[in-house]
Parts: sequence; structure tokens; C-alpha cells
Amino acid sequence: MNQQESDDDGLFDHCPWLYAEQASQRQRAAQERRRKRLLGTAGSVRLGEGCFVAETAAVYPDVLHLGDRSYIAAHAYVTGDIRTGADCTINPFTVVRGTVTLGDGVRIGAHSSLLAFNHGTSPGLPVHQQPVTSRGITVGDDVWIGSHVVVVDGVTIGDHCVVGAGAVVTKDLPAWTVAAGNPARPIRDRREPRGAAQRAGVPGGVAPVAASGVAASRSEAQHPAQEPSALAGDLSAFADAARAQAADLLDRCRQPGTGRYVDRPGTEPTVRAHCDAVEIAGLLLGEAPPDLPAAEHAARLRALQDPVTGLVPEYGASPPVPGPAGLPEDGASAYHVLCVGYALDLLGSSFAHPVHTVRTTTADRLVRHLADLPWRDRAWHAGASVDSWSTAAHWNLRLGTEAAAPGALEALFGWLHTHADPWTGMWGSPTAESGRLQMVNGYYRLTRGSFAQFGLPVPYAERVIDTVLDHARDPRHFAPGRENACNVLDVIHPLWLCARQTGHRAEEARSWAVNQLTAALRRWHPGRGFPFGPTPDGTGPGREPGLQGTEMWLAIVWLLADLVGLADVLGYRPRGIHRPEPARPAEGTA
Repeated sequence: MNQQESDDDGLFDHCPWLYAEQASQRQRAAQERRRKRLLGTAGSVRLGEGCFVAETAAVYPDVLHLGDRSYIAAHAYVTGDIRTGADCTINPFTVVRGTVTLGDGVRIGAHSSLLAFNHGTSPGLPVHQQPVTSRGITVGDDVWIGSHVVVVDGVTIGDHCVVGAGAVVTKDLPAWTVAAGNPARPIRDRREPRGAAQRAGVPGGVAPVAASGVAASRSEAQHPAQEPSALAGDLSAFADAARAQAADLLDRCRQPGTGRYVDRPGTEPTVRAHCDAVEIAGLLLGEAPPDLPAAEHAARLRALQDPVTGLVPEYGASPPVPGPAGLPEDGASAYHVLCVGYALDLLGSSFAHPVHTVRTTTADRLVRHLADLPWRDRAWHAGASVDSWSTAAHWNLRLGTEAAAPGALEALFGWLHTHADPWTGMWGSPTAESGRLQMVNGYYRLTRGSFAQFGLPVPYAERVIDTVLDHARDPRHFAPGRENACNVLDVIHPLWLCARQTGHRAEEARSWAVNQLTAALRRWHPGRGFPFGPTPDGTGPGREPGLQGTEMWLAIVWLLADLVGLADVLGYRPRGIHRPEPARPAEGTA
């Protein structure tokens, strides 16, 4: 080892962002030994690709999960249950202790402290004998915490926040907040130009801070008005009630003696009902449905998959017959690709087999299938087919196999880009019978499984917003008493998704979301959940509260609240079918 390499060892400990490009083979071998020592500790340790942990960092975790390209720099002190997303940095001399969760792209400046525990202070005991409590610290995506910042236990810092150097954060910060001081206070919304608050005449130069958290890039954003405190209170009260009643509504739909679930009492058990129960329990209870251990729930769902096709039939049905692109015409089996896959993911498991019928789909066959789908008059059916195929490809990649035959996944996105209508941003056409309903509802299913799931921008985002807002005024579907979960979800998700790319008509979208939130909260039935809502043909779950309606409306409420800027008060975040984050980064399409 020469003097230069010796000096570089210290350089990388203090400037680990240089390691990936400048480290020698010897230095990489030393880092690999460091990784193996950490992986061999008593705690649960997972280190993503491209991570770096400085030799001089004091890392003694119970749990340490570092996302890809994350690092812990020199003399950091890390203990407890620490979980980070990708591209996170814990800089030199930083202290991170207790139960701390970081999103993607979190930067923590040098000499900062995230202290997710506390001592009691009652006068009857010396401090060193006081019980230790811990509520945890949660930091969202794309957050910059400056140097010498202190974040105390129980605090949540929303997405896209910036915390100024030396701040002491004692209370939650909504998304997009720029905060500073001791105690930390909001200075402005990060999306506002510097000085905008003073120019607008806001007393003290402090602008109202929106808690949007829905945009990754909003260069043309129109900023909503200050959040209505009454609606925030209603959302918080609803979430507290839903959590308290979750066990009862799940028990109401559990079939005694079989371990299966029905959507609502008096109906037959279905695979989807079991998956809805897993999603609801994950959202409201933070665990699997309490009737069985998570591993048993997962085992029962895994056992349903046909090993030959990789598809999941309904209870008692024969294995599905694959269609032209590898998916069945049977709608239930096609949807099971989504709901069973995500239920297993929430349970910490996965499909037992790849979806073989999709894995063998060639690019030519897929393109022919896309062209043959009924875009003109049944755009929802067409969009649902794309959703199921894309999601099957995603699960195949998660299992470490090919998504499909070489070039098929790329062909999918190429076809979608070249066939999107530049006037509407969508695939398909309005119909005389239902207006834009098929087109908009198909757009949600299509983009959910493709662009949103793979983290890719949608084409013609502003035109999509125009089309969706026009559709949302159609009294055939949105007059009072006519809304159902499917139709509201299929409007709010495109609005929410496109708001990540543009601020076009943001105030109109926000106003619609506020009205829908107010109406949605009134639909909750204590101890029974949400009804799906009326359907034109009288089929489906209807007006009786059940698992499908509850699972969908819980996600809808979150999406509506996030567009308004109030999602943080709910205390839950979808992690399954309706998760806001991509399930697979864009590079996963390669």
C-alpha cells in the first residue's frame, strides 16, 4: 500500500461519494470485508448495491437496512432500528439512534442528531433510572437536513423538506417545508421562489406551507391556498376511528373455520377478499390480519398459484387458460396478478413461481395483442389488460427471472408512447353511452401498472388533466349519490400522478379533491368500513360496506388528501396496489 492509498482511505471515510469512482481494488476489498462484518452481526442487516460504511463509523444496530447507493460516513454513531431508502447519506459525526426511517434521497448534514428515544422526567427517580420511551422518527423522500440539526423523538419530516443548519425539530414538518430555528419553524414553501412571501406581504415573511408531497418536479406549479384546519381535523379523527375499528371490520368478513374472507357477510369467499383484508390490516394496523400469523397468510396465498402458468384462479376454479399475451380472459384471475402479488409483498413474501405465460411473451406477440385490444369502446378492459401484463412482468423481475421475452417490456412502453392521443393524453375514445368513463378508467388501470409502477413519466400530462377534469364534471357518474370507488379512484390517481410532472390546473384539481374528501368521509360505516358505491348495472359490491370498498376508499382518501396537502394527518400510507412510490425503478425495464 502506497502513501496515496493510505491517505485516500481517510478521504473516502469523510467523502464517501468519491468511493464509487476512485477506490482501488484494495480499498474495495477492505469495504467488502467491512460489509461482511456488518452482515455477520447479531442484528438484521441488509446493505443495498453500492453502499459504503466508513471503517471509523460506530455502527451497532439492532436493524440496519441501507438502500442502494447509501452511505454512512466517518465517526457517525448509528444504533437501533435504522432503515433507509436509496441514495441516503449519513455524513461525518452524525448520530442516528432509535427507530429511524428515511425515504429515498435523504441528506443528513455533518454533526446532526436524529434521536428517536427519550427518558422520562418524573421527579421520583434519578434520570439514569427513568424508563426510556421511543415513538420513532420518520423522514420522507428528497429531504435535506443541514449540519448541526437535532431531530427529536416522535417527529415526522415530510417529503421534499429542507431543514436549515442548527435547527431543533420538535414538531412534524409538512411536505415541501423549508424550516429553521430553535424550535424549528416553517420559513416558506420550498416550491415558492425565495422572497415570494415577503413580496406577497405575508406577516413576518412566513408563507403558508402546503403539505402536498405529490410532486417531484413542479416548475409551473400553482400553489394551493392554506390547508383548511377543519378538514385536517376530520381526516385525523377518521383515521383514528378507522384504526380502532379495523379488527372488527376484518372479523366481520372472515369466514369461520376456513381461514378465508368474504367481501361482505352473505357472499362467497374470494381470493380478492383475502387480499383486501391484508391491504386493510397493513394500512390501519401495520401488520397482517390478526386471525393468523403473517407467514400463514402468505402460505395460503402462495398455494393458490398454478405452477404451470403462474396464474391464480378463483377458489374452486380450474387453472386459467392464457390468452394471446399470456393473460387469461377471466377477469378475476387477471386481477389476482395484482392483488395476490401485492398482498404477498405486504406479508414479506412473494409468488412461488414466475408468471410463466407472460415470461414467454415475445415482443411481436405483445404488440399484436395491444393493437387488438378494444380501445374504441372498451378502453377499461384494454387498460386492465395492460395493467395485469405489466404487473406480471414486474413480479417476474422481482423473482429474478426475465420479465418477458427479450424486448417485450421495451415494446410495451414504445407502443404506449406512440399510440397515446396527444389531444387527450389517453388511449381510447369517448362513447355515446358513458362519455369519457371507459377512457379515463382505462387510463388509470393502464398507467398504474406501467408508467406509475415502473416510475416513468406519462406522456401529455397536461392534456390528461384537461380530460380527467372534464370527465369529473359528468353528472352521469359524479352527481351526488352516484359516485363509486372505481370512478373516484380513476380520477384522483391520474390527477395525482400528473401533478408529479406539472402544476397545470392545480387549483381546480385541489378544489375537486377537497369536495370529494368531504363526501368520502361521510361514507364510513363504524365497524363495517366503506361501501363500494352504486354501479349502473346493479352488479358488484354496491352500497353494502365491505372489504373491497374499504380497501379502495382508504387509498382514495390518501390520494385525495395528498393532493390537498393533508395526507400526513392520516398516519397511514398505501404500500400495496395503490402505493404512491414506483414498485420498480425505471431502470428495471431494461
